[in-house]
Amino acid sequence: MVVVARFDDVARERTDLSEADLDHLRSLVADWTLLADLAFADLVLWLPTWNGGGFVAADQVRPTTGPTGLFDDIVGEYTARGRRPMLDRAVSARAVIAERGTTGPAKIEAIPVMRDGHLVGVVERHSSLSGREFGPLEQAYLKAADELADMVVDGTFPPSQPLARTGSQPRVGDGFIRVDTQGVVEFASPNARSAFHRLGLATDLVGVDLARTSAKLARRPGPVDEALAVIASGRAAGGAEVENAGAVITLRGVPLHHGGRRTGGLVLVRDATEIRRRDRALLSKDATIREIHHRVKNNLQTVAALLRLQARRIDIPEARAALEEAVRRVGAIAVVHETLAHTPGERVDADEVADRLIALVRDMSLTSRSVSVTRTASFGILPAEVVTPLAMALGELLQNAVEHGGGADVHLIPARQDSWLLVEVIDEGPGIREDVDPFATGRLGLQIVRTLVSDELGGELELGPGPGGTGTCVRVRIPLSG
Repeated sequence: MVVVARFDDVARERTDLSEADLDHLRSLVADWTLLADLAFADLVLWLPTWNGGGFVAADQVRPTTGPTGLFDDIVGEYTARGRRPMLDRAVSARAVIAERGTTGPAKIEAIPVMRDGHLVGVVERHSSLSGREFGPLEQAYLKAADELADMVVDGTFPPSQPLARTGSQPRVGDGFIRVDTQGVVEFASPNARSAFHRLGLATDLVGVDLARTSAKLARRPGPVDEALAVIASGRAAGGAEVENAGAVITLRGVPLHHGGRRTGGLVLVRDATEIRRRDRALLSKDATIREIHHRVKNNLQTVAALLRLQARRIDIPEARAALEEAVRRVGAIAVVHETLAHTPGERVDADEVADRLIALVRDMSLTSRSVSVTRTASFGILPAEVVTPLAMALGELLQNAVEHGGGADVHLIPARQDSWLLVEVIDEGPGIREDVDPFATGRLGLQIVRTLVSDELGGELELGPGPGGTGTCVRVRIPLSG
């Protein structure tokens, strides 16, 4: 048997469900961890095959609130009609079919998945609970799970508005609250009570209006989050946040319906105080790093301006040229820091840096006419530790091509190949004589490039004729990690 691991592959290859049906099922499997956790159960989604001969397992999920009973992945497994009678009965009855033990919840249930009055699948629920007495928390979980199962049959779960899912969104075990139709708390788990106590609630959570209490505890300037009221009261699906000086909690609302009327709601709670603290610390660190880059750029531009001013006061051509080269080199480093100052993180759009370098080289060109310098491909996103020495090397190569290419056009051609970055700087000038070793001419620029490429970047540098044997082509090959 070949097991297919993706929902879309199974659904498209083994069923004739419409795209609207598949969208409904995708929404279900995106939110069904909630049902699995409340039911302490493994869930398997079975879809009717295109020929009506049986069912194929399209997805499965395990609970985080209890042990799993299905140790093997069965996605892609086929079962013929009659092999799992509960699936057939659920399809016929359009109702939840349960195989109950002597005590506790049903051992196995088949829950038909309905959309617009027709069946699109069956969820098989395998309970992991043993036959024992259950406490108030487990009973509240199981009651909510049964209600959600009925909503799957009614087609009202998953909700039309997807439940918010990010790294800080709450799960059942983080905190569980049940509210009535008026938004008053009927039950709250210990974790939910602790989260609200950390916000500053001094009374018991049970019996309070959750939306009104949450708004009072927020105590922060600015307008009140309008979504908070409808989510905390269980009237709408979605996520909201309650924050004050002491703590931050996130809420996830799930309305409950039965027979076309609202019967209350579930509100999951997570204490996100530490997560928000770390987020703020990272944002502060990132802002500090960008401010440092900004100040370094300003300082480098000041140095470049001083060098340019000094160059204007010197009458010796060689000395003036040397200072102007220093201005360009400092400017190349400043370009990188300017880009980093406006970029979150330590990865840089190298195309932006290259284009600024081209503009810098054009502005400082000593040739009598304007030379066309063009970039014909993309560098992509590169780490800052690569971009800084690469920018200095490219600045030297572009300047050499402009100054010594006889006024010919210059082309900058980057390419990504596997884990390497290849860069060519090509001019259409007279080229390099065969009897001349460019590295032996004592040019400082080429010595700088070779040091940067080989020592700083661990790459390779080649000089040779351009395409067709004319002009000059400098090839740089740099390894990229990750």
